[in-house]
Amino acid sequence: MRHVQGRARRAWAALAAVVTWAGLLAGAVGCGPDGPVGGAFGPPAAEDVIRVTPGDGDKDVRPGDRLRVWVPDGRLESVKAVKSQGARQTPVPGRVSADGLTWTPDEKRLALAAKYTIDAVAVDGSGRRSARHTTFTTHVPEKRFIGYVAPDDRSTVGTGMIVSLEFNRAIRNRAAVERAVRVRSVPAVEIRPHWFGASRLDFRPEHYWKPGTKVSVELRLRDVEAAPGVYGLQHRTFTFTVGRSQMSVVDASRHTMKVHRDGELLATVPITAGAEKTPTYNGKMVITEMLEVTRMNSRTVGFGGEYDIPDVPHAVRLTDSGTFLHGNYWADTDVFGEENVSHGCIGLRDDKGGNPEAPGGWFFDRSLVGDVVEVINSKDKSVAPDNGLGGWNMSWQEWKAGSAVK
Repeated sequence: MRHVQGRARRAWAALAAVVTWAGLLAGAVGCGPDGPVGGAFGPPAAEDVIRVTPGDGDKDVRPGDRLRVWVPDGRLESVKAVKSQGARQTPVPGRVSADGLTWTPDEKRLALAAKYTIDAVAVDGSGRRSARHTTFTTHVPEKRFIGYVAPDDRSTVGTGMIVSLEFNRAIRNRAAVERAVRVRSVPAVEIRPHWFGASRLDFRPEHYWKPGTKVSVELRLRDVEAAPGVYGLQHRTFTFTVGRSQMSVVDASRHTMKVHRDGELLATVPITAGAEKTPTYNGKMVITEMLEVTRMNSRTVGFGGEYDIPDVPHAVRLTDSGTFLHGNYWADTDVFGEENVSHGCIGLRDDKGGNPEAPGGWFFDRSLVGDVVEVINSKDKSVAPDNGLGGWNMSWQEWKAGSAVK
């Protein structure tokens, strides 16, 4: 009988334990979606304590939307934000406000085609700690724009070099793009931008660069909106060095070119310039390209079938429209220094195949991209500032007026 009563007592004890745990489990239901939240029933939900925008799981977030973490009361203890773009993860620096209520990133705009992860820890007004983890992804644009930079990265150039960016799309928000490009030099000089149309942005100092100057061109174009729905792709830096000073003055009426190196006359070279009906542009032109040999066809520059020379030696480009200073082996040798017979180019005596000892080869071997060739006393107009790197033909005031940032 005692054995039976012992088993009964153990059964009642077990039942009491079940009831007790059932009661605890029933109380725990209050933390779920159908029970009471907060107050005496448990801590508040993390999303009520820590607010994050953009929202958790948001997609196609635009770069102009603000990333912000804040608490209605209490204080933020820590916020960690990480940006994943491509295969690279980078921390997003930011700071908590003095009152501890808000965290904002240092960069005001979000990156495109990126995933953001935010981990925040906060203490509410009652001293209870909460943590929150959220993610969102940003807009992936269909259209991108890039800028093609001259001169080449790590090149050595002449003192007349103008930094020129050609964009692959028309830029409507020019001020935003202009602000995203930084051109600096050592030693430092004032460098200002000028827009030529909707897709070209040039930079130059007031005067020619000093020999030995180091110049950097920083493109911070990534995610910059240049036109509705068109965003930048690049974030990189180009550099170049300014070499010795070489300035050449072509006198079309005297049929000569005086070449000055570091302020001293290096040589006076006989030339032939543009004939009376096809004169050479006046003004300052900058060497933008140097070709050991090239083909010149009159039809490509707006003439008829006057010439088609497949092997022009030692060709130095001066304008986009087709003005070259080049070696010439087909003209009579007595025209150099005596007569202007070209279709607008400047010709120097040379041999077929190119002769380094002839005037054409001599000048080519001593030239750099960025050297200035100035033509005077020609019967043509001055070269347009946007025809090649002709910006030195503008006054400093005219140049500065071409900035989109006012």
